[in-house]
Amino acid sequence: MSSNALSRRHALLLLCVVVLAWGFTWIVNKLLLDYMTPIWAAAARSIVGTAALLALGLALRRVAWPVKADIPVILSVGLLHMGAFAALVSLGMLYVPAGRSAVLAYTTPLWVIPGAWLFLGEPVRRARRAGLVLGLLGVLVIFNPLAFDWSNRDALYGNGLILLAALCWAANIVYVRAHRWVTPPFELALWQALLASAALCIVAYAAEGAPRVAWDADLGWLLGYAGVFGIAVAHWAAVNVNRSLPAGVTSIGLLGVPVFGLLCSAVVLHEPVNASLLTGMALIVTGIAAGMIERRA
Repeated sequence: MSSNALSRRHALLLLCVVVLAWGFTWIVNKLLLDYMTPIWAAAARSIVGTAALLALGLALRRVAWPVKADIPVILSVGLLHMGAFAALVSLGMLYVPAGRSAVLAYTTPLWVIPGAWLFLGEPVRRARRAGLVLGLLGVLVIFNPLAFDWSNRDALYGNGLILLAALCWAANIVYVRAHRWVTPPFELALWQALLASAALCIVAYAAEGAPRVAWDADLGWLLGYAGVFGIAVAHWAAVNVNRSLPAGVTSIGLLGVPVFGLLCSAVVLHEPVNASLLTGMALIVTGIAAGMIERRA
């Protein structure tokens, strides 16, 4: 661990900040859809986040020009995670409650397991196989083929978009595992967010036309939270946590994000939380934790 790493206590406190910031972001993203079309909402969040990352980088004196070796990871994170993931989730949340969206989006680590085995040659040992089975069982419980309304095209479309977003994030994670870092991750976040903002604006204009925004004070704080806390502050905190805590502790701690997001959706948005959703979330979180504990070992 570097001499600049935080103490364990401070790192755990920052991990709590990340969980709370990202968990509540699901509520904010859902509320933004009352003011903007979905892809423009993702683009607006990204633009505010880019500005906040620039300000934070300048304040910390951690703004750096990327080098040629950084281009692949900038493209991967900027287009797959900050771009495609954000757009697909925003579209899916038109039809899917925020809490359910958070749980489905955080199935991402489950899809990383077969992806890393296929493309990186990572072994899939017993604990990871068990974790994958538990996680997939959790998804099956949430969808419950016997109770799911297969005639509801909006529900199929929305849930499918969220799961596709999780696959995009998983593809990004698989690449990032193989990437040889030259410039530190925080310094690259600004350029990744800038690329995502440009791509989202282009796609939003092509798919939704010119932005139609109902401006008011509530929209201001929603965009401010999503960009400043949901992107800039949370990313800075996550980078510091990753440098100061074991990867297994960080990964398992981040499983609190969908749990907190589900809780917030029930309290703030009064979304119903049924037994199948709670059971499915428990299975997914347990499955992901099993795989991450093995990876740490």
